[in-house]
Amino acid sequence: MGLTQRARVIDQIAHRETDHVPYTIGGFEGDVAERLDAHYGSTGWRGLLDDAIRPLPIPSKGLLVDLDSGRFFTDLFGSTWRVDLRPHQLVEPALKAPSLDDLALPAIDDCFDPDWETRARAFAAEHGDHFLTAFFGFGLFERSWTLRGFEETMMDIAASPAFYDELIQRLADHQMAIIERLLELPVDGIMFSDDWGYQRGVLMGAERWRSIYKPRLAELYRRVHEAGKYVLSHCCGSIVEILPDLIEIGLDVYESVQPEARDNSPYDLKKQFGDRLTFWGGLGSQSTIPFGTPQEIRDEVARLCCEMGKGGGYILSPAKGLQPETPTENAAAVVESFLAESGVDIH
Repeated sequence: MGLTQRARVIDQIAHRETDHVPYTIGGFEGDVAERLDAHYGSTGWRGLLDDAIRPLPIPSKGLLVDLDSGRFFTDLFGSTWRVDLRPHQLVEPALKAPSLDDLALPAIDDCFDPDWETRARAFAAEHGDHFLTAFFGFGLFERSWTLRGFEETMMDIAASPAFYDELIQRLADHQMAIIERLLELPVDGIMFSDDWGYQRGVLMGAERWRSIYKPRLAELYRRVHEAGKYVLSHCCGSIVEILPDLIEIGLDVYESVQPEARDNSPYDLKKQFGDRLTFWGGLGSQSTIPFGTPQEIRDEVARLCCEMGKGGGYILSPAKGLQPETPTENAAAVVESFLAESGVDIH
């Protein structure tokens, strides 16, 4: 009997090579999936895909931004978004000034839909042979700027450090309470997500990141490990400066791995940190997928599986879901090369 997808992911995190590299293909944005239906003449290709990592339903859409809510959406924290644009935009942050007087974090019970646990446990039972994660929405930095506005937050970090530090502590306490509930479920890991990086480095600078976020993340990661779960985190951009810090405080899996960002070649990262960290992603969503040829996509997928998968510590994935600008033939090359690497012939 072959390995389950769950076993493959766990082996990769333990830096053991598996029969094939597990993968997730991510989402198909815009009309990409429909174009593939037409390309293949049916929807049958969809059933061949088997993402090794499966996320449980998020506790409440209000922890993120509900893109299906019409033109405007107000999240659980009181910030209002315009959601009929791509990307969606924050139009009225909940905190108008660098003061905690008007901060009203939602009650923990309100962060979970009434039927969420039932749905989550049913999903876990159905997909128990896959690696299951629980996701709670925006991370500390992202939650702070969704409360204050992005520019205001960057100013707060520099000009109102006492306010901002206390805000982050309150958010960390709130997220710890949410995570405690998630840890009661039969999941393998907790999925964190926080975009500290941009194409050239760490947005607030590595030293400020270490001062503000690192100690709080260390506590959150510690609690996840105490519960016997893995710590996974999404982050866009280049964060090579702080990868040693994230490894130090217990990050198990780093997701996205955008190869176009500064010093973020997955192959170089593997050489530097591959014995201590598992990489999830690495197929360029700003370069190879939209602008490469189908053969270049196939060649890059093969290289990723060969070089990144050597010695374990790798999960194949596009750095981002397939975007609307992806040519149909390139989307097909991604699907077919992922399936081929796992021994599935689509034809």
